[in-house]
Amino acid sequence: MIKKIMCFCGSGLGTSFVMEMNVKKALKNLGIEGVTVDHSTIDDVVQGAADLFICSADLLPNAEKAGKAIGLNNMVAVKEIQEKLKEVFEGEG
Repeated sequence: MIKKIMCFCGSGLGTSFVMEMNVKKALKNLGIEGVTVDHSTIDDVVQGAADLFICSADLLPNAEKAGKAIGLNNMVAVKEIQEKLKEVFEGEG
């Protein structure tokens, strides 16, 4: 069950923060509650750090080593984030 999501980029600053805000927006749009969303740097991506990692498509291999992950083509597109989150959460049911 996904209770914690970590959005990350190379430096853990702007891009990951924007992803965090958009993931929160997408979860709200999907009616999904009770999930913590944080942003961080790639250095914090380790097994157990989160139930789901979200990053740019080019960093996806790094995230998959740590667990379940989503790679985004457009990190600021709420629509893409929402579609991919919907797939993941529906797959859990």
